[in-house]
Amino acid sequence: MNLLFAWRYFRSKKSTNAINIIAWIAVTAIAVGTASLIIILSVFNGFEDLVKGLYGDFYASVKIVPAQSKTFHISPNQLKQIKDVKNILAISFIAEEKALLMGNYQTIVTVKGVEANYNAINNISKYVKQGNFGIGDRENPGIVMGAGIENAAGVDIYRGITPTILYMPNQNAASLNSSDGLNSYIVKPTGTFVIQQDFDNKYAFTNLAFLKYMLNMSDDEYSAIEIKTNGEDALVKNELQQLLGSGYKVQTRYEQNQSLYAVMQMEKWVIYAILSLILVVAAFNMIGALTMLVLEKQKDIAVLKAMGADNTRIQRIFLLEGLLLAGIGTGLGLLLATSICWLQIQFHLIKLGGSTFIIDYYPVKTAITDYLLVFVTVSCIAFSAAWITARKSSRASYSLRT
Repeated sequence: MNLLFAWRYFRSKKSTNAINIIAWIAVTAIAVGTASLIIILSVFNGFEDLVKGLYGDFYASVKIVPAQSKTFHISPNQLKQIKDVKNILAISFIAEEKALLMGNYQTIVTVKGVEANYNAINNISKYVKQGNFGIGDRENPGIVMGAGIENAAGVDIYRGITPTILYMPNQNAASLNSSDGLNSYIVKPTGTFVIQQDFDNKYAFTNLAFLKYMLNMSDDEYSAIEIKTNGEDALVKNELQQLLGSGYKVQTRYEQNQSLYAVMQMEKWVIYAILSLILVVAAFNMIGALTMLVLEKQKDIAVLKAMGADNTRIQRIFLLEGLLLAGIGTGLGLLLATSICWLQIQFHLIKLGGSTFIIDYYPVKTAITDYLLVFVTVSCIAFSAAWITARKSSRASYSLRT
């Protein structure tokens, strides 16, 4: 019965046309706010998936690093225990250090020495745009570098007229300023990868045995162990941490990039909070529309009270009227947002500016949790706005006399 009254009040012709206009302005504002929230959250989901995919292709599922120093020693018994852990698909040993790379110019790089099976740990080889992922061997080392490093060092992997030299700190030297403070070796540029600017400007890959030789590392000494799992990262991490003890730090892919993911989530929720203000503005429009409607229906309220309707019933009628306005606006907003997201997913209509991105369009990924979140947000704001007006309308005194 209450909903019937609310629906008739919404559809009925008002004596003042401004009431209809204000009501539809409120509906439109709620629709725009709802659609904006869904679209923005979906775009953030798209970028988050894109970044996680890129970082997932670069970083291992689980990584073992020393808790204090830069390197650690691994015994045959420890290695056997690691290999016996369930859910592990592949293991690769890593040596890592900063170095000076000199071609036509010089630049600082982070060099990772990896084994031949390194491509079983991640998918970096698919991002090699020039040459191949050829890391060579100890006597004939190859180097695969990011596109940013290639440009900074002035290296050409096809026409290498100037030799490419890698300078590494000599661990046995008294100081870097001494005559033997740096080890140097000519390396062969074999490939260039393009993943993401942070990686392209920082990392280069070479052969593990060669890098250990340059750093004077012992046979059982490494900087890290990278592991590929079958998806059970947390289980593998916990088991490895128990096996290795506090001298080692075992990190999942998320923990290796915890600050990045935290910033992405924070940005998403800040934008969500800002856009929710649009719905608050729409709520003020709805309060105005309901207030005008209450003034329009003073005689109706007086008749209902004369027929025995109490304040609670009057309050519920106008509360449902407000929720009806919000419901229509929310439905239109969800439909609009879903249509725009579908068009973007299918046809990539809205392009990203510039030409240095992995993709040239805004990525979009819709999630049912976003729809539920926006629905709850709109419902709470609309209920609060409608309740304020409905409560006042039920407590006021009305008369059939004009």
